[in-house]
Amino acid sequence: MEIRRVAGGEAERARGVAIVIDVSRAFTVAAYALAGGARGLWLVRTVEEARALRAREPEALLIGEIKGRLIPGFDHNNSPSRMAAAEVRDRLLIQRTGAGTQGAVGAINATHILIAALVNARATVRVAAHLARASDGVITLVPTATWPGEAEGVPNEDDVCADYIEAGLRGAPDAAGALARALDRLRVASCFAGFTLGDPDEPLEDVPAMLATDRFAFAMRGTRQRWRDISYIEVRRGDEMEDALVGDEALPH
Repeated sequence: MEIRRVAGGEAERARGVAIVIDVSRAFTVAAYALAGGARGLWLVRTVEEARALRAREPEALLIGEIKGRLIPGFDHNNSPSRMAAAEVRDRLLIQRTGAGTQGAVGAINATHILIAALVNARATVRVAAHLARASDGVITLVPTATWPGEAEGVPNEDDVCADYIEAGLRGAPDAAGALARALDRLRVASCFAGFTLGDPDEPLEDVPAMLATDRFAFAMRGTRQRWRDISYIEVRRGDEMEDALVGDEALPH
């Protein structure tokens, strides 16, 4: 197995199984939505694409953010704690964010696409390992909060999640301990200071929602779709058949 890593703005360089990561907060939101019974998500790059796709699917909900804030006319923002309380069962969600959905749509050269956050990291490891063994053995981690040329040593939650997933893929014995120490460093660096009590778009409750590592035992698989001139990623929760196919034997030990 060959594990690579590219920055979020270079998602087109991802090959093999692309694991596109957005902990804060797009793919954490996606996981809570799917856990709440949403039938799927369509990931897009622009607000205009989201609105055009809703015109095609009038019952769909629009979710996402620009600079962390609710987009005018959208149904939900980018808050996982609020999504956890939302009624989205059997609904299609169309999501636009500044990092996560950009990276997913941009991974145009990957054979497979998984979207991930801390909340479903271990499940992502299981499915990615299976897909890699069945194809060319290449896995590319795409932490979307990391950008080309960014100063080394600047901590962010997506790199931490990527490190945890890579440790799982390699069967590292202290993956959980290394993650705990990395999250402590993020807290010391005040990486979550922007979340405040009572903020409708960035509530303090989002922090524990984001950091609930391995809360969900499902992967989120993406497939490329195109409608008219819009390229988007359709995301669905790993179903029971997939879980049975992959099984725990896919986990490195």
